[in-house]
Amino acid sequence: MATVVLKDVKKIYPHSDVKQRKKAKKEKGESTEKRNNLLVTEEGVVAVQEFNLEIADKEFIVLVGPSGCGKSTTLRMIAGLEEISGGELYIDGKYMNDTAPKDRDIAMVFQNYALYPHMTVRENMAFSLKLKKVPKDEINRKVEEAAEILDITQYLDRKPKALSGGQRQRVAIGRAIVRNPKVFLMDEPLSNLDAKLRNQMRAEIIKLRQRIDTTFVYVTHDQTEAMTLGDRIVIMKDGIIQQIGTPQEVFDHPSNLFVAGFIGTPQMNFFDAKLTKKEDKYFVELGGICVELSPDKQERLKAKQVAPQNVTLGIRPDHIALAESGIKGRVDVSEMMGSSVHLHISAEGKDVIVIVPTNGEVAKYKMGDEVCLSFEGNIAHVFSKETEKNLEW
Repeated sequence: MATVVLKDVKKIYPHSDVKQRKKAKKEKGESTEKRNNLLVTEEGVVAVQEFNLEIADKEFIVLVGPSGCGKSTTLRMIAGLEEISGGELYIDGKYMNDTAPKDRDIAMVFQNYALYPHMTVRENMAFSLKLKKVPKDEINRKVEEAAEILDITQYLDRKPKALSGGQRQRVAIGRAIVRNPKVFLMDEPLSNLDAKLRNQMRAEIIKLRQRIDTTFVYVTHDQTEAMTLGDRIVIMKDGIIQQIGTPQEVFDHPSNLFVAGFIGTPQMNFFDAKLTKKEDKYFVELGGICVELSPDKQERLKAKQVAPQNVTLGIRPDHIALAESGIKGRVDVSEMMGSSVHLHISAEGKDVIVIVPTNGEVAKYKMGDEVCLSFEGNIAHVFSKETEKNLEW
């Protein structure tokens, strides 16, 4: 168990390194997609910049963001697999910038399992302990305990090729558990699994966390994993932290347009609207309707002395209601999801998604139906057109 502190950490890939990486990927036939939004300086491409984070002892932190945002690079810097270009890293209060990976007392679980194919499950899990010359009895005890926690005791004498993807990932996690590290690092460990198995393994990781009670740093591009696993979420884009908060905080109070669109499924709807002020009260206007914002939003906007202006209005799909009057729209697509119907509606020149509970009834909305949309002032998010920041925060 340990704290992890990153102070102004950054990672710069020199231009020569970037060219070599692209060439190697091209030779392997891998994708070399362009990431034009990363900062390019005379030193090179800045993959991570001004990364500041304090992770408490036994906290579960999730780094989340789209591909190429710098989350895996950050994790690899904590592990010591990537050199830190600037800033400071502390694990359990000790400066770690120049410490070798084997001396950091961390364990990492990779996306591709990284198991030795010629070894049995037992031998894979025991390997790191054998290197440390741990007594045989203690190795057997630790392997048996980890196998029991992960429910893989019956597979201890099998080799990885005889296991399913989910079982292999459990073995990879078990190999990390036996080391009893101060910090667990997990780099998209579930991304190679199918949807059903991913859900199952997510639940297993939650149970595992409760049983071994150590510090976790978990990387994913899947916001559902981030929301369900993390004590706090660090949302990244183009190597920069966009917001840090609990899952509820980032869902209820997104700091900017990117976070609002990234967190939540289906993603938040955005409209071009006007923020107006009448008799010291704020309203949002669009589609011929005017909605008064809730008292808590009024207070935050007043405290920041926000002026009336054109804004981007964000409303989540489950916060929009179909009503007798309101914003006029037309149903384009109706997706039956079981307990609800997802309606894609053309309104205000946008594709608006509305979630309508079925309550056991047959969905009555069809393509081409004319509908009206309404929303309450307590769930409206207003973002600046210029900075894309949430005007309340």
